[in-house]
Amino acid sequence: MGLYDFTLYDVIVRNALLYNDRPAWRDTHGSGTVNFGQFKTTVDRWACALQKTGCRKGDRIGVLGKNCLEFLVVYGAAAALGAIVLPVNWRLSAQEAAYALNDGKPRWVFADNSNPDWTGAVRAAVPADVRFYNLQTGQGPYDDLGPDCEGAGFEPPVVSADDGFVIIHTAAMTGHPRGALLSQSNLLCAHMHLAHGMRLTPDDIHLNALPLFHVAGLFMAFCAFHVGCLNINMPKFDAPRIVKLIAAEKISFMFSFAPMLRSILDEQAKSQADITPLKAVMGLDAPEVIERYQQISGGTFYAMYGQTETAMLASMGTYNEAPGSAGRPIMLSAVQLLDDSDRPVAVGEVGEIAMRGSMVFKGYWEKETDNRQTFRNGWHHTGDLGRMDTAGYLWYAGRKADKELIKPGGENVYPAEVEKAVLAHPEVSEVVVFGVPDPKWKEGIKAVCVLNKGAVLEPEELIAFVGKRIARYKKPQYVEFVEALPAKADGSVDRQKVKEVYGG
Repeated sequence: MGLYDFTLYDVIVRNALLYNDRPAWRDTHGSGTVNFGQFKTTVDRWACALQKTGCRKGDRIGVLGKNCLEFLVVYGAAAALGAIVLPVNWRLSAQEAAYALNDGKPRWVFADNSNPDWTGAVRAAVPADVRFYNLQTGQGPYDDLGPDCEGAGFEPPVVSADDGFVIIHTAAMTGHPRGALLSQSNLLCAHMHLAHGMRLTPDDIHLNALPLFHVAGLFMAFCAFHVGCLNINMPKFDAPRIVKLIAAEKISFMFSFAPMLRSILDEQAKSQADITPLKAVMGLDAPEVIERYQQISGGTFYAMYGQTETAMLASMGTYNEAPGSAGRPIMLSAVQLLDDSDRPVAVGEVGEIAMRGSMVFKGYWEKETDNRQTFRNGWHHTGDLGRMDTAGYLWYAGRKADKELIKPGGENVYPAEVEKAVLAHPEVSEVVVFGVPDPKWKEGIKAVCVLNKGAVLEPEELIAFVGKRIARYKKPQYVEFVEALPAKADGSVDRQKVKEVYGG
């Protein structure tokens, strides 16, 4: 470590000193509670074992699995070694998951046994020399990682806070997803903003209900750890269980994407459980859901704007400050709204959200052309549109036309990858995919299709067809068949007209 460096592993060492006997992590599925001291010991053991297998600074480590203590330990061991974690979304198809691994080229992959057929298909599609290990010792078909290795044998390398730490693949805007490389410093700065903005203390308790492969799940879990809070972990979202946990464990904060919070409130209405301990929720949701939460719990909802590439955050604030806004730019960021010529727009006008500062990611993995375009003129160009009011609140205004994006339940889906899967059906000749309002997911996916002459196809058949080729959350919820798509004067499909005519 350099004289002026402070890394994620330093947080683990610090917390073992300050909060040694305090609980750090508790799994809801029966694996017990681990305190901060025990967590450091386990991280050191795994770092030592990985080091003995040849893991060095900059090497990639893949993870295929549900939330568990060991998932967080992999992150901790990688931080200690200066390695880079490549967590893979288990909701992807095996083909999509294999693409992410082959893109990042990890030498080690830790996998759980929750879906052995899927994991087997992924393993068959990556190079044979990639070493697979059980994520949880003794609970899978692979080797365990040196459980007898003593952490005392770990030799910490020189690691900088600016070193790459995690590659998270974003949605495929054109052909394939791009791996966004985030540094240890990105995480640490996010922790500071989250802890300060939500007024967190070591007495708070975090519900870790988002997957650790997601930027929000990872950053919230490590923010809680950094502050000295207890993380109560769930392998997957379960609203009835969450309502009981809030009452019994006094859970005080969490992150939510639609429809999570609505499901929790609906369950609370049935059980009449006490959810007043849940004093803070951050995320994205509809105004009626947010206001219902605040009324029932007396807590505060924190609105925000961000993306993987901005280390989760660019702006945040309490919902009540300016209902409907995404809060104000965070303290360690500069935000500008730019026109198509990259010139700042006037207050109140819509422009592309651009950002620079310590929260901006290091770039797309091995995508130098994309990086030059994204980072042009010294700013990260998000592709999102917004406007800033006179009080400095940011109002999200959608996606740029050339970077159209659909966000069902907090996931990112680009129309191009769905359209590619739809067009793989032999009876579909043309398709336009776009986002539509959805009562459950906030934004749903609709496909407007032209079939081959004489073809007959039911919407449910096409939806099932697409769901077998890409992640299920990317398949359309709505399908409409039409005789022809609106066209421009040059004969190309008029996407905007399609959305105007069929977007209801």
